[in-house]
Amino acid sequence: MSYYLGIDCSTQGMKALVIDPAASRVVAGASVRFTTDLPEFGCPDGVLPHPDPLIRHADPLLWVAGLERTLKRLQDTGVEMERIAAVGGDGQQHGSVYLNRRFGEVLKRLSPDTPLAGQIAPALSRPTSPIWMDSATSQACRELDARFGARLRTETGSPAIERFTGPQIRHFAQRDPERYADTARIHLVSSFLCSLLIGRDAPVDAGDGAGMNLLNLRTLSWDPEITEFTAPGLAEKLPTIGSGVAGGLHACFARFGLRSGIPVVVWTGDNPASLVGTGAWGAGAAVVSLGTSDTFFAALDRFHTDPEGFGHVFGNPAGGFMSLTCFKNGSLARDRVREDAGVDWAFFDETAFDLTPPGNQGRLALPWFVPEITPPVLTPGLRTNFAFDAAPPEVRIRAVVEAQALSLRSHSLWIGAFDTLRVTGGASKSPGIRQTLADVFQSRVESIAVSDSAALGGAMLAAHAADGVPLDVLTRGLTAVTAVCEPRDDVSEVYEALLPELHALERGDPI
Repeated sequence: MSYYLGIDCSTQGMKALVIDPAASRVVAGASVRFTTDLPEFGCPDGVLPHPDPLIRHADPLLWVAGLERTLKRLQDTGVEMERIAAVGGDGQQHGSVYLNRRFGEVLKRLSPDTPLAGQIAPALSRPTSPIWMDSATSQACRELDARFGARLRTETGSPAIERFTGPQIRHFAQRDPERYADTARIHLVSSFLCSLLIGRDAPVDAGDGAGMNLLNLRTLSWDPEITEFTAPGLAEKLPTIGSGVAGGLHACFARFGLRSGIPVVVWTGDNPASLVGTGAWGAGAAVVSLGTSDTFFAALDRFHTDPEGFGHVFGNPAGGFMSLTCFKNGSLARDRVREDAGVDWAFFDETAFDLTPPGNQGRLALPWFVPEITPPVLTPGLRTNFAFDAAPPEVRIRAVVEAQALSLRSHSLWIGAFDTLRVTGGASKSPGIRQTLADVFQSRVESIAVSDSAALGGAMLAAHAADGVPLDVLTRGLTAVTAVCEPRDDVSEVYEALLPELHALERGDPI
């Protein structure tokens, strides 16, 4: 029977999973960490160092090299690469790649004889790519909001957001008009990597395209008025919107054992892919993804937007729409708290919660070590209501985890109330974090066998789009629940009482 490959290009690395739908199993996987495996690109944790904390870019050639390295590692596992019948994938949302008029010809002539990064380099019109962590576009956002007002939210699914691709493009066009003029194509991370695989321009899908402030979700096409205001001639520089099969696999990837010409499905964003990979693509359960950022998302039973303007609506790869609220200070913030406390992950994930009571005697800490996006805070800094540095490690850890969970709950209420949460991402393995989420949300928290839900979603979408394997069949076979954490009723009031304290911290009220 056929295998299907899903590739996830996230902030800190790249992962690949091969699935066998007939046997309902993952048959192989491989991963690359940008910090340790590709240090020559100078992107620790996938980000180029910059003295301005608002500027967060990456080297797009890092993603090209990561794709090759990941495929090679997958081949080295011994999996039968020739059995792979289709490829799907996703990229971190909002990141953009700027390419000149040589891009099309470079894609056609891709060669297996030299590293792809060197072949793609001459086609870049801008050497770096702003990513979702970038917050340097406030002026562009103000201009878009002033021009379009509520229409941005009601028709593109979001107000003007610093990290979104539209404001990033406007910022670039205004400050570097010569390079913008030299730019013939602007791809998202997802459509850029899909283009490499098929050797020609790939479409953008509605799930990822909605994270740009440019896609009209009512028409599922680029909004002509918004795109022209964002930057002159922008519509001609954007790929088409599409779904299904993007094209056949370019022959240069045959060196990894893949068959030339197999279908490559239009890539999506990492969050829409995770919606599929957690089995939550239909209305019912919500997903909490605990990765570099923390995100709360769910399929929407009807189109509606966040009245506060923090949350977003994207296209759902399975059809319809999905909602999402994102918090920038996620796992990297937790890791910094752990390192500063001088404890290992076993202590952070379990012992700290055994040593402290739910509610932590009212002590909370928001670890905003980088500018936050929900709510928007451009000046980083730890916000706490107690003497954080003098407290024992277990108190600090619970204070941070509970504050993050309360913030997730508070800013996701517009999406709806859910009896079940599915958790994914690296931190979803933590028993202490899972129990905290169950208690704060008063919801059942489910774990699934595959933590790499974005790569799994890409593989599932490949099987569905290329060969018509029903998504419900794939979901039953590949996203079964492996662990359940039930909420404790007796702590519900403890967390309700902490919400006003959390909101005071978010506002920066004096302690």
